[in-house]
Amino acid sequence: MALCAALASLFVNFSIEAQEKQKPEEFGSSLKRLKWDEKRQEMVEAKKENARADSAGPDDVIRVETALAVFDILALDKDGRAVMGLSKDDFVIAEDGKTQEVASLSLGDGSTVPRSIVLIIDYSGSQAPFIENSVAAARTLVDKLKPNDRMAIVTDDVALLAPFTQDKKKLKAGLDSLRKKAKSGRPGRSEQYSALMATLKELVGGVQRPIIIFQTDGDELSKLRSAANIPPGVEAPPMLRDQFKEYSLEDIYTAAQKTRTTVYAVIPGVRFAGVPPEEHLERARIVFNKQFQLRQEWRGWRPEAPGFEDYLRSRARTLLRQQLALAGVAKLTGGWAEFLEEPEQAAGIYDRIFAGIERRYILTYYPTNTRRDGKLRRVEIKVRDHPEYSILGKKSYYAESQ
Repeated sequence: MALCAALASLFVNFSIEAQEKQKPEEFGSSLKRLKWDEKRQEMVEAKKENARADSAGPDDVIRVETALAVFDILALDKDGRAVMGLSKDDFVIAEDGKTQEVASLSLGDGSTVPRSIVLIIDYSGSQAPFIENSVAAARTLVDKLKPNDRMAIVTDDVALLAPFTQDKKKLKAGLDSLRKKAKSGRPGRSEQYSALMATLKELVGGVQRPIIIFQTDGDELSKLRSAANIPPGVEAPPMLRDQFKEYSLEDIYTAAQKTRTTVYAVIPGVRFAGVPPEEHLERARIVFNKQFQLRQEWRGWRPEAPGFEDYLRSRARTLLRQQLALAGVAKLTGGWAEFLEEPEQAAGIYDRIFAGIERRYILTYYPTNTRRDGKLRRVEIKVRDHPEYSILGKKSYYAESQ
């Protein structure tokens, strides 16, 4: 516990001041440096102009290099309830199949290891029914933050409403401004994954215990690079290339892993992921009816039109892909996905997420593999003598590179 406290102090001293100096209008600038590499079929990043490796500007996050591997985990019994009261001797760790020695274990309730929480919230037109309740739930979450916790607020138009701060009044003011924007008829731009990528690139890298609550339906998925959009080896015309972002969903997954961020996805709307396929058509009809009530039209479609059910099936497949992608980034990073089907569910969802954060353990170890090769390493964590227990947390991490 003493080790975790020392690390917490080290990171806080170096990163709070640097991050709180960041200006809102500069947020998202990292996206301009991202370019899609056709040959490698992945994103590449141009270096900042006049950047120096041995110094950091006033708006940069100062990173503290350490060989320590840090895992944010939740131990669950067979009924899915959090297991409390464990010690470091209760855990068994293997990295790439080799046993590791636990260095420390502390509670994740914020009393020892501060938390850096980012709320990314989609307030595009389709999300209007959920904003009022979600803002209220987020305000309650702000009230629960511990004195050492910090929080930031980002929107789907890649705007930083509130930089990292411990000031709860500023956070609530940011949430109130979001609610006013949503009510003013000037919704967000549905660039939720762009907001997530900017957050991963500019806010959470190097901070202590980064956590993202990502509330969106994820409809920007269709604009991300993929083999389905532009197959490898095919030179797309400029008009088509301009329709897509300079990165793929896999690039976002990798960025989340490299920053060691835990993501909780809050997915508003009718649920398709985890629902039997035979129910998808009727659920797509519910989506259509809700959108029809909001807009009095839906791309010219009417229930009596020829091919309407084919349209609904296509719509169901699209919504399923969007939800699976969001659930995927949450699972990969050690979080989970919540489905916000009715606005009134927001308070309970935010309560569950915060309760899960509070009941986690911060487990650390010094890897026996000391190579700084930047490679992905697989990790397995178990509770000794309790095969019925499961561990919710990251299953891998990227080693530091030279």
